[in-house]
Amino acid sequence: MSKSLQAIRGMNDILPEQTPAWRYLESTLVSLLDGYGYKEIRLPIVEYTELFARGIGEGTDVVDKEMYTFLDRNEESLTLRPEGTAGCVRAVLEHGLSGGGQVQKLWYAGPMFRYEKPQKGRYRQFHQVGVEAFNLPGPDVDAELIVLTWRLWKKLGLADAVTLQLNSLGSSEARAAYRDALVAYLQERFDQLDEDSQRRLTTNPLRILDSKNEATQAVLVGAPTLGDYLDEESRLHFEGVKARLDAVGIRYQINHKLVRGLDYYNRTVFEWVTDKLGAQGTVCAGGRYDGLVAQLGGKATPGVGFAMGVERLVLLLETLDLLPAELNRAADVYVCAFGEAAELAALTLTERLRDELPGLRLLLNSGGGSFKSQFKKADKSGARYALILGDDELAGRVVGCKPLRDDSEQQSVAWDALAEHLAACQQA
Repeated sequence: MSKSLQAIRGMNDILPEQTPAWRYLESTLVSLLDGYGYKEIRLPIVEYTELFARGIGEGTDVVDKEMYTFLDRNEESLTLRPEGTAGCVRAVLEHGLSGGGQVQKLWYAGPMFRYEKPQKGRYRQFHQVGVEAFNLPGPDVDAELIVLTWRLWKKLGLADAVTLQLNSLGSSEARAAYRDALVAYLQERFDQLDEDSQRRLTTNPLRILDSKNEATQAVLVGAPTLGDYLDEESRLHFEGVKARLDAVGIRYQINHKLVRGLDYYNRTVFEWVTDKLGAQGTVCAGGRYDGLVAQLGGKATPGVGFAMGVERLVLLLETLDLLPAELNRAADVYVCAFGEAAELAALTLTERLRDELPGLRLLLNSGGGSFKSQFKKADKSGARYALILGDDELAGRVVGCKPLRDDSEQQSVAWDALAEHLAACQQA
């Protein structure tokens, strides 16, 4: 027997009972972004592999280990996007959106792909909402993005469930000087590092800072910190970010080991983390990337942004029981009709009710069936009322209105009075 078809490991279906939570999160965030003046951009999920090799950086785990890359029929190397910033920068360059110092505030949403070990809250196809701002070099927009995310947490009821971690990576020159100092320190203790950190020492040494290996973490206790190498301009920029967060009352922790996993960051980097989901605690992360546009072939252009994982945020909302009860609200009315003439009349009445009461959730029975079977479906639907239309009701131009959630008597309601009757029932 052939194997039954299933979704690819780490790539999941989002089922109908799950999608209301996704819509709630996404609509809340989109409304917030609109209020801050950010505009949506829709990007391809497949890009030339070179974009990520140049943008994210050779030697990173994402490029070396995690990308879904393939050759098309023209022998071009293509990759399913592992993140959104590089593609957004490519689009900004391709369409001249940042030319002449134009300010752009953009957001995008959709699936990303990384070949990682699937675990709770982390999948091989995962969904992100990303936000990017271009041609704004000051600390004000860094702070604005953090404030925006903080406002989202408050709207979702997550303000007490997440913590802000903050750091500055400084300029590329300062970071290079720090990199040399860190490498020198770690080379003297090479044998004490775990195997993965030993490999990273020659490819991407800053990533050793967020190693989860206990022995490596013990070695890092005495390591030099980024703060010791921060250039004056970056220090003032960082102070400006912190001053703005202080002004609006956002608490944060300075984490000198916070470097982010992608090579393009400079100056401000931040993560919102939670301890409510176990080891995988980051729900939103971002930072400044002033060199990325030039790195991808454009003119030097300041950039800053963040991305948040939809799966992980939905999981957090579910874990803390913060999803509104009405998300899975059942239909208000189930319409039963018996006979072809009654079915036609029921269709007409139902569509008229949709016009007159647009907020009403109406289910019109499909597939026919006996009175007993239709009434059973009405009850199973969770609807508060069943509307009943048969030959007798059709002759009298009335509808039977039967409450399904209490013992109230069925009423006979004229067609012309039906919308008013249902509106009154909704308010009761």
